[in-house]
Formats: sequence, C-alpha cells, structure tokens
Amino acid sequence: MAIIGAGPAGLFCAIHAAAPGRRVVLFEKNTEPGRKLQLAGSGQCNITHAGEIPAFLTRYGNHGRFLKPALMGFSNAALVRFFTDHGLAMVTEENGKIFPKTRSSADVLRLLTQECGEHGVEIRCGEPVTGLTKAVDTFSITTDKGTYRATNLVITTGGASYPKTGSAGDGYRLAATLGQPVTEITPALAPLLVRPFPFASLSGISFEGMRFSVWRDGRKISDHTGDVLFTHLGLSGPGILDASRAIRPGDVIRLSFVGAMRREEFAADIAKRAADNTGWQVSTILAKYPIPERLNRKLLKLSGIPEDLKCSQFSAEKRNALIANCTEFPLAVERLGDFAIAMATHGGVALDQVNPKNMESKLVPGLFFAGEVLDIDGDTGGYNLQAAFSTGHCAAVGIGKRADTGVKKS
Repeated sequence: MAIIGAGPAGLFCAIHAAAPGRRVVLFEKNTEPGRKLQLAGSGQCNITHAGEIPAFLTRYGNHGRFLKPALMGFSNAALVRFFTDHGLAMVTEENGKIFPKTRSSADVLRLLTQECGEHGVEIRCGEPVTGLTKAVDTFSITTDKGTYRATNLVITTGGASYPKTGSAGDGYRLAATLGQPVTEITPALAPLLVRPFPFASLSGISFEGMRFSVWRDGRKISDHTGDVLFTHLGLSGPGILDASRAIRPGDVIRLSFVGAMRREEFAADIAKRAADNTGWQVSTILAKYPIPERLNRKLLKLSGIPEDLKCSQFSAEKRNALIANCTEFPLAVERLGDFAIAMATHGGVALDQVNPKNMESKLVPGLFFAGEVLDIDGDTGGYNLQAAFSTGHCAAVGIGKRADTGVKKS
C-alpha cells in the first residue's frame, strides 16, 4: 500500500497498516517527515484533549457525526496509552489539554518515525507525488523518481495552512484527479483582522473567559465565551480562533469587557455607583470592574468622557455610551488571517463521498483519506491532532480488511 504525506495521520496510518507480507511506502515531498507536526502547540505538541468522546464530537462543528466511528475506534484515551506504552509520558493540564511530559513535538515525531522503522515502513522523503491514475484495481503513483503501483492508496497530505511546511493543499488536487469531490477551502482557526481597530496600541492585552457575540447583517448569529487577545491588527486567542471557523468578512464582533455581567446588570451597577459617589471621577468607578487600566482610559476616550470627569457631571448620554462600549464594543471584521497564519483548513475532501467507518472513498475502491485533507476542522486544544490520529488508524484498519500485497515500482 502507498500513503502520500508523512504527517501525523500518514505516519500513524503506516504504523497500524504495516503487517507481514505487506509493503508500506510513505511518500513525503519534504526532506523530512512531520514538519508541520513540529509546530503543534508552539512546539510543545498539544496532542489531544481530556474528556469523553460524546463531548469530543461537539468540537467539530457539523462534522462530529462523521468522526464518531473513528473516535470510538481509537479514542483520546487510546492515543495516550499508545504514547505512554511506547515510553513517552503524557500530562493533562487543568484546562484538559494533553501534552507529552517533555513538552516536545520533536519527541512525538521521533517516536512515530521510530515505530515506522520498526514496522518496516519505507519513508521516501524528498519525493513529491506528481500524478495519480487508477486502472481496474491498481493505482499508479508518479514521482520524479519513477512510477509505483499499489492496490490501496491513502492520501494524508494535510490541509492548506502553514504552506511553508509543505501543507499546501496538494491532496485536494490529487483527490480531484481521481474523481473525488472537494469542497471550497478557507482558513480556519485564524486571527481576525479588524479595520478600523482602535485597540492597536493595546496589543498584547489578553482576557480570560471573555464573552463576545458575532453579528451578521444586523443579526446576532452566535454567542461565545473564550480567551481573547488584542494584536496589532485585530483579535486572536483561543476563543477567537475557535469562533473564526464560522466568521466571515463583514461580520461584527461585539466584545464585553465586564466579565460575567450582562449589559442591564452593568448599567444598573454603574449608575448606582456613580449616584453613591458623586465626588469620584468616572474613571475611578470604571476601575472597580475587571478592566485593565490602559483599556479603562481608552474606553473613556472612545465614549467621549474626559478622564477627570466627576460622577456629578456623568450625564445619561455619556453613561449610555460607556455602557455600550464596555458590554458590546463593535469591531468589524475586514478579513480572516490567510493560510500562512491559520492553524487549520476549513473544507477539503467532501465527507459525503467517504465512508466514515473505514475512511474509504465511496467512488474509488481502494482509495482512503485521513487527517486534515478531509473536510474536518476542530477547535483548538488538541482536537485536530486527535482527528488526524483517529482517522489514520481507521484507514489502516479498513485497509487491513482488504487484500493488499504492497507497492511495486514499474
């Protein structure tokens, strides 16, 4: 059998598909495998997330149902066992993220490549696949070093994000040449570029558990709670990255800076504080809320309130402006970060033409898919890597049930 793409899905598929009498060849266009994997979790490799599988399924938008057989067949618990059984301990953070104890993506990659070697997998790096054809029950795989024939073929080339790592959407083109439909692709888990962005000077300020909503054409389409980060150009942070999968240019993000308080509650509270402390400055009142000092000054300015304004001079008009800016500050999304900075890809090989029980094409027998090349993208926190490992394992099991003697060079 042949696998195209030596990322986590491809390496894991190769390990579990290898068997006596079956030659497994893994083609990788880069000079080394797993280049994008080494960036995972900022090099620390957030490999998966704690929790039960039903909760996992909610982390993939509308595509959790497709992943159910793969995740049930190889769960997060099974993934942790795989690595610990092979000598790489895992640790679980309070937020549920699971990392290797060494905090090293390189250690994860090293273990996977070593396992490939021990199972007799042939990894052919620096050999990009340039063409695919199929005649009867045999695939012809063309590279600049020759043509190979295989009974089963797995495409695990990843998505289109971080193209400098080699993840440039090659799998979509290869799938299409075999007649497999591919949906439109867009960046996912991407920061938001906002224009105008009044908080550029506050770049680096972050907010834990911020409440925000997304509006489209004057109508609220979703509510969110998550960590948010101000950048020089707009918004980022895990909460924004997760929400970005459903955000489009032109949408408006409304931020609440007052923690768990709702607008009506904040309005009543600030009015009472001002009435009870008429000699105080409005800025002193605002400082009583969980708002960073620099943001405090900025919100006052944007609300047309001088920093030395006394509560006795705090008119209803100015108070309403401040309440709106503190609880529903509107920021218009100009665009999402492009594939160069997006963490994942939305879209890919269409799921309705792939069997979720074994990752085999419904159109092309013997053709399998795994990982981000599929139209699957999950939240941050290890969900995308888990999907890559689980679908890779699922494809390997599916191939094990088919007759396959390996790969031959023409």
